[in-house]
Amino acid sequence: MHCRHCNTELKHEFVDLVSSPPANSFLSHEELNEPEVYYPLKLYVCHECFLVQIDEYKKATEIFNNDYIYYSSFSKSWLEHAKRYTEMMQERFGINEDSMVVEIASNDGYLLQYFKEKNVSVLGIEPTRNTAAEAVKKGISTITDYFSKKLAVRLGLKANLLIGNNVLAHVPDINDFVSGMKMLLADDGIITMEFPHLLKLIEECQFDTIYHEHFSYLSFVSVKRIFEAQGLEMFDVQEISTHGGSLRIFAKHAGNQKHQVTPNVEKLLQKEEAAGLKNIGSYADFQSKVSKIKYDFLLFLLEKKKEGKRIAAYGAAAKGNTFLNYCGVVGTELIEFAVDASPYKQNKYLPGSHIPVVNEYKIKEQKPDYVVILPWNLRDEISKQLSYIGDWGGQFVTCIPDLKVISPKKAVQDNVSAQKLEEVEK
Repeated sequence: MHCRHCNTELKHEFVDLVSSPPANSFLSHEELNEPEVYYPLKLYVCHECFLVQIDEYKKATEIFNNDYIYYSSFSKSWLEHAKRYTEMMQERFGINEDSMVVEIASNDGYLLQYFKEKNVSVLGIEPTRNTAAEAVKKGISTITDYFSKKLAVRLGLKANLLIGNNVLAHVPDINDFVSGMKMLLADDGIITMEFPHLLKLIEECQFDTIYHEHFSYLSFVSVKRIFEAQGLEMFDVQEISTHGGSLRIFAKHAGNQKHQVTPNVEKLLQKEEAAGLKNIGSYADFQSKVSKIKYDFLLFLLEKKKEGKRIAAYGAAAKGNTFLNYCGVVGTELIEFAVDASPYKQNKYLPGSHIPVVNEYKIKEQKPDYVVILPWNLRDEISKQLSYIGDWGGQFVTCIPDLKVISPKKAVQDNVSAQKLEEVEK
C-alpha cells in the first residue's frame, strides 16, 4: 500500500482492529441468514507526510450508495452546530444574498437550509440519492454525484463559500478532491472544512471512529500539506468540540491577500509537533490502549450479566459498530437491543453483531439496568433525553476514553455545568 497523498510506501502500522463489515451496512431480518462480508480494518501512518490511512478495501461508490442511512438532521445538537456556523460565516465574512454557497456532501440539507432561509444562493453536492432527495424536499438545489475535479470542471461555477463537513476523510483520492475544490473556488472565496482531529483520536483513544468509509485520519500538519500541494493556503483554524474533537479549517487561494493568516495556524502546528504528530515513534503504542478498552468493556458486560442485569445500547452509529465488532459482541446475549432515533435504522440489525435496532419505547418497556451510549460524543444530548431511566435505577455507560458508569442525576449535573462553561466561553 502507498500513501494516497505522497505515494510513499507505507511501512508503519498504526492500529489493527482486525476486520469488520462496513459500519453502515445494516441488515434486514432476511439478510441475517446470508453470508456477511468482512473487510480488514488496519491503519498505517505515512512517515513522509504523516497521513494516517486505510486502504480502499471497499469502494467508496459501494459505501455511499442509494441505501446510505445516515441522515444528519436526526441529531439536534448537529443542527444547532450548523445554524451557529451559518450565523458566524455571515457575520465574519459577509455571506449574503449576493454570495454563492456550495456544500460538498450536503446530506439531507441540514446546513444549507439555514443559508437558504437568509436568501443566500445555495447548491448541494451529495452522492447518496436518498439523502439528497430529503434536501430537495427542503427546496435545496442538489446535484447527486461524487465530487471530483472532473465534476468541478463540468459545473463551471465559482463559490464564494465552499463547505465540506466530515467529508475530507471519506474520499479515497484526496488529491483529486482538493484539486477540484480549488477549481470551484472564487478568486477571493473561502473554503471551510470540518473533520475529526487525529490528535484527539490519539489522546482519547477514539478508535471507534475508525471504519471503512473513513479512508484518512487527519492532522493539521497533513491537511495543510495536502492543500498547499494544490495551491491552497490555510489562513485560520479552529478547534471545535463536535465528534469528540474536530478541526474547522479556513483555506483560500495561495496569494489571495484579502484574508490574512491568523496566529491560530502556527499555534496549532506547534501544538501538534509538541504532541509528537511529526514523530513516527509517537504512533507506536496506540494498539495497547485500544486493547485495554476492549478488555474493560467485556469484563463489565460479563460481570453485570452474571449479576442478572439487563443491558441495552443507545445509538446505532457507525462508531458503535466498529466498537462492538472489535470487542467481539455478537447477538443479544450481552446487549439485548440498540435504540436509535432514525426510522431508517429501526427494525434492522447492526452489521456484524446482529443486535436488533428498535424504537425508544423499548427502553421504557424493558427497563434495562444499563444503557451503553455508543455515540459518546452525543452523551449530553442522549443522557438528557433518557434521564427517565433513573426512575427504575438505570445507569448510563460510556467506554471512550475509558469505561464510566454514570447515574442520570450525575449526567444532568454534568450537562448543566458544561452549558454554563459554554456560555462563559461565548
